[in-house]
Amino acid sequence: MTIYERGAKGPEVEAIQEALKKRGLYSGPVDGVFGGGTESAVKVFQRKAGLTADGEVGPQTWSRLFAPAGGGKTGPSTATQPAAAAAPPEPAITKEPLLYRCLALTGSFETSEGVPGCFAGLSGDFDGQGISFGALQWCLGQGSLQPLLAEMLQTHEELVKDIFDDNTAVLRAMLGEDRDEQMTWARSIQDRQKSRLHEPWRGQFKTLGRHKAFQDVQVRTAQGLFEQALDMCHTYGVTSERAAALLFDIKTQNGSIKPVVKAQIENDFKRLERSAGGADDEVARLRIIANRRAEAANPRWIEDVRRRKLTIAEGGGVVHGNRYNLATQYGIRLTSFTG
Repeated sequence: MTIYERGAKGPEVEAIQEALKKRGLYSGPVDGVFGGGTESAVKVFQRKAGLTADGEVGPQTWSRLFAPAGGGKTGPSTATQPAAAAAPPEPAITKEPLLYRCLALTGSFETSEGVPGCFAGLSGDFDGQGISFGALQWCLGQGSLQPLLAEMLQTHEELVKDIFDDNTAVLRAMLGEDRDEQMTWARSIQDRQKSRLHEPWRGQFKTLGRHKAFQDVQVRTAQGLFEQALDMCHTYGVTSERAAALLFDIKTQNGSIKPVVKAQIENDFKRLERSAGGADDEVARLRIIANRRAEAANPRWIEDVRRRKLTIAEGGGVVHGNRYNLATQYGIRLTSFTG
């Protein structure tokens, strides 16, 4: 059963917010982020509808919220709302390939946004990299962002022109310069103190990031890292979608698992009680991998890394104040990724 609650993100949450807004119960942004304001508005709606005011949008609340005109106490539906249904649909992202879901999860950790915002993460020169963009924060300074932009110009030139308008020529010229000139340009279009791009560049990049064509480029670019993550899963004998997400997050955020840490993980595995395998054994192994990789991080970030990795290993948790449930929000479960 699908339930939308605080921490959920995506177009389905936008629909909930729009329905609440049309009833005068929600005054926040329709941003697809189920935060405290959305939760409070849901509770008000539930009280008015005679439902249990738990702030969660399950089957009863969904069907009443999107009831057709004259079909209930909740007021008329609109053409912009989903058709009335007995239960809320699963998030659209759950139907995407596993790589897309893992990339979106890691991107959400990096940007604190759901789909499509997690694919449009954008920051300036706070780390000396000029501009960082996308779910994995590809950057000019390391030369990892330029190929993505070049591919878009080559394969979706008209789309890029529609988004960047007159700045398309500037973007193309920048890609033809050497790295020093590219960094000079990047720093010229942002507030250096706030590391925030000036408009219209900020809005143009964010629009590009939310477009499916650029999401596809990001997915293809991440394919090699994902395959390496799956190889790491085989190395550690873990086979679930949750394992793929954990090792992909380690690969993209932390780079690798060093030999010493690998040896520690394998020793911890030997101390596990013998079992016939199954979900409990899988989760126990993922917790070991998560804890050992976190303890190998910079001391300043150990607990931050631990929370992030354990959230994946355990299927849910809170990271940077955002609540995550991998199964309901991303369709990432303990099901084997090998089928």
